[in-house]
Amino acid sequence: MEDGTSKAQSYCEGTGDYDVRQWDQREDCEVRQILDRVADKWSLLVIALLDRRTMRFSELRREIDGVSQRMLTVTLRHLERDGLIRRTVYPVVPPRVEYTLTPLGETLHEVIKSLVDWTEAHQQEIARARSEYDARTEAEQRIAVGS
Repeated sequence: MEDGTSKAQSYCEGTGDYDVRQWDQREDCEVRQILDRVADKWSLLVIALLDRRTMRFSELRREIDGVSQRMLTVTLRHLERDGLIRRTVYPVVPPRVEYTLTPLGETLHEVIKSLVDWTEAHQQEIARARSEYDARTEAEQRIAVGS
């Protein structure tokens, strides 16, 4: 076993120091797997929609433009497995199922809100950078074709 390698599978020692190489290069690293899950666009939308409210599956599907029934089901199962949402089934006919954020999910929502706030604050800068990039690459392509 390599020096510094944990015997416990999927444990990433040293991730608290924010060494990006630690979680990005190891497939079995839990941090990488969790980041892949919570950074998924459907997960982000579900977590944002469940902020301080409970919703049914059909409500979530109506609110999330473009998500298929299957993809929403998979996303909800993953988030429930990770302890970020709670699924409650009521024994009525027809069955009623509701989803809500867990306390852990609420802490993640705060992080997502910070990311959205940053995006809103910098969207004009990003739009300007995109325009400059597009103009520059278009000019480079014209030069390459002309030569």
